[in-house]
Amino acid sequence: MSDAGAGTPFPRLIVDLGALARNHGRLSALAPGAEAAAVVKAGAYGLDAGRLGSALAEAGCRTFFTATASEGAALREAAGADARIFVLNGYRPEERALFAGHALIAVLNSPAEIAAFARDAPGASAVHIDTGMNRLGLTLDEARTLADDAALRARIGLVHVMSHLACSDTPAHPMNRVQLERFLAVSALFEGVERSLSNTGGVLLGPDYHFDLVRPGIGLYGGSPVGLKAHPFEPVIRIETPILQLRRVPEGETVGYGAGWTAPRDSLTATVALGYADGLMRAAEGGFARISGHKAQLVGRVSMDLCVLDVTGLDVRPGATAVFLGEDLEDLASAAGTIGYELITRLGRRFNRTFENG
Repeated sequence: MSDAGAGTPFPRLIVDLGALARNHGRLSALAPGAEAAAVVKAGAYGLDAGRLGSALAEAGCRTFFTATASEGAALREAAGADARIFVLNGYRPEERALFAGHALIAVLNSPAEIAAFARDAPGASAVHIDTGMNRLGLTLDEARTLADDAALRARIGLVHVMSHLACSDTPAHPMNRVQLERFLAVSALFEGVERSLSNTGGVLLGPDYHFDLVRPGIGLYGGSPVGLKAHPFEPVIRIETPILQLRRVPEGETVGYGAGWTAPRDSLTATVALGYADGLMRAAEGGFARISGHKAQLVGRVSMDLCVLDVTGLDVRPGATAVFLGEDLEDLASAAGTIGYELITRLGRRFNRTFENG
């Protein structure tokens, strides 16, 4: 258990670096013929890319994906000089010094980016081929044109060809097979170039989707790509926060803004130091925390700094600790009408962040 921030009335965000490393090992085992990279964009989903990047590098991860060049440059020291760092959002000429100075690999998404990269020659590159997401990437025809131009491929230092699955969070969705077949056909034109297609959901789709490298994100952080509680990954993050006050709420009385919850019987509630300013979404009523391992349901609307738990029947005292997320990440996300990815990346700056090696 962490001791940082003990005694403070503000919440603690605890990141288990040991669980993170073990999740990377599980993902490697699930795709035994492929290298398991790590997606650490948005500051490792807001958890601290430097600390998590170092832990992943120590666990043997040698390839990382960030969203922007500035993220990649900030990651370089943590990842190590020999790590590969790919930048998913492409290349802009004004960022040439970042790419060249930190040996970043640009993921090129358009013919214009390819032309600019070939002119500036800041290092190695990858190419993103759109196979059905319709978000970023070369069209299939543009990819075929590049495949036919050996001189251009050499000028951009092409080392990797990738695409991205749109529906891997729905394993039975026919789009998964459509994208796989499109990627198989077009990527085969880039003979001898490393290939990747799978995020965490793609890893779980099986070996047809693994290719040379997989790019897991949410699974590393203990979440499920399909929103299910049953998945093979360990919880990595939890929030610990104190109970500030206990209240006896008579049957028929209401709790919170808008009188949003009415006590169905004489109830005991606990007011907790956690709110939407910390990233607990306002719509999370119906989710729950744990107190000494027992579930306590969120009741009423989450407010800026506080939320309320129904602790009727539990042996609870003011100052006791309520624990959010952990193994209950997906349940809380579902209650808020969102996904684990959003809950993690919304976690606020007010937390006392602590890192464990459990």
